[in-house]
Amino acid sequence: MIAGLGIDIIEVDRIAEKIEKNNGFRELVFSAAEIAYCENKTHKYEHYAARFAAKEAFFKALGTGWLDGTAFNEVEVINDDRGKPQIVLSGETRVTIEAFQLTNMTVSLTHIRSTASAVVIIEK
Repeated sequence: MIAGLGIDIIEVDRIAEKIEKNNGFRELVFSAAEIAYCENKTHKYEHYAARFAAKEAFFKALGTGWLDGTAFNEVEVINDDRGKPQIVLSGETRVTIEAFQLTNMTVSLTHIRSTASAVVIIEK
């Protein structure tokens, strides 16, 4: 049963500016695996922006917004062996979200030079 749907769109330049300021934003928001993935891409800021949008869409799908006991870099967007994106929770965030008794999360990402977007569907 679908329990929540979230969508987010963000300007790629906005994420690029935050990362380029080198004030720890990248490490605060993205996991080490996400950083490694994005840094290996030709248009890395598009990939960072899509992952940021997915994290925002995830919290919207929960219907709670950003919760105490969660961290953006613990909501990780990784690709499976076939390239399909998926959300993996870790650390305190995983423990906090377990109370929601989610059975499945589906994520879709898209990006172009100027914008990135994500949709997340949560099932219980």
